[in-house]
Amino acid sequence: MSARTPKTPEQERWERRMEGPLAAASLVFLAGYAIRVLAHGRLSQGWLDLCLALVYGSWAVFAVDYAVRLRLSRLGLPRFVRRNLLDAVVVVLPLLRPLQVVTIYDRVQRRHDKPRLTLYARVMAYAGLTAALLGFAGALSVYHVEHGAPGATIRTFGDSVWWTCATLATVGYGDVAPVTPLGRLVAVGLMACGLALLGAVTGSFSSWLIQVFTREDERGDGGRPPDGPGAS
Repeated sequence: MSARTPKTPEQERWERRMEGPLAAASLVFLAGYAIRVLAHGRLSQGWLDLCLALVYGSWAVFAVDYAVRLRLSRLGLPRFVRRNLLDAVVVVLPLLRPLQVVTIYDRVQRRHDKPRLTLYARVMAYAGLTAALLGFAGALSVYHVEHGAPGATIRTFGDSVWWTCATLATVGYGDVAPVTPLGRLVAVGLMACGLALLGAVTGSFSSWLIQVFTREDERGDGGRPPDGPGAS
């Protein structure tokens, strides 16, 4: 396996500086999109246009951030996209920004030689928050394309939230389901994300349990480190 290309100091500084603005832009994007979907027909056209401007402005922030990181990485576009595929997908589909919790989980896994409970607990907390944000975004998207479709069973936002919860939990009661091609495409994405988030939480919890049991075994053996590939 080839070694991961390290980030340049300029890229690391830019990413640290942009953490706050990107989080704020994500919330503005989601809020603007939610208001346009849920308050359509209740607000004046001026307010709806303002929400649309906020949505596109936030999207522009994501695109500029990606372009700057591409320039600072000193990699060509194909290599940068391959090494940051999730970021590229998020730029195209900003509603998927909660999926970036995967990068946090990846950092924890790379530090498995020195695991800390705070890191594993943070992954589980981030996964839960990601599931909530992604579920809300998915419910908005499905409601947007489904509620007026012929033969649709998802008529209200409450129906959409119920369907999204069942889909993310991989339960799938089947009482309501999308009928449009775009709605079904969102459903496939939510199914995959539900499985991935569940795997992140259970994997982190299992790793923490193994860590605890290993420590107990070491104390039981008088502090002698265990044999095997995990021994330091």
